[in-house]
Amino acid sequence: MSLPRRLVPGLVTLLVVLVVTGCNYVETVPPSPSPADFQGVATELAKRGIIVDRVVSGDPGCPDKALAPTARSFDASGLDQATTVRVYLFMFADRATYERLRTSVDECARSFVTDPQTYQSVEQSPFVLAGQGPWGTAFESALRAGLLVAAGSGDNAGSDYP
Repeated sequence: MSLPRRLVPGLVTLLVVLVVTGCNYVETVPPSPSPADFQGVATELAKRGIIVDRVVSGDPGCPDKALAPTARSFDASGLDQATTVRVYLFMFADRATYERLRTSVDECARSFVTDPQTYQSVEQSPFVLAGQGPWGTAFESALRAGLLVAAGSGDNAGSDYP
């Protein structure tokens, strides 16, 4: 028994549609967001109007050897920040390291802060950004928003930085 010739193109088309549909139906679970590397953080800050300049890797602003591998210092400006400020970004490997070393950042800040009354920091696990204030309101908000996005889920298992 053979099919009439006029039905063959319709059946071939139906078969192709079924195969393509079957191939495209793959259930996936979206990946858990991971924290960004420094370039990712800088990009998020730039998207929000913050200019990042004079970056120095390994500079925590103090002689703490445990913080040095996590630290990047840079000049930041933009938005309502009247003057360029030197800030220190600590990028911890994961939430546990962040929690273990978080208080060390404030101790380290005593080395680079000239006025403790205007010391400012922004935290979003696994990141801490600290520097001498006062910071402009929009500037600080942009720092917070940029770090929030860059932090992903805040857990950085498998990262390439301490």
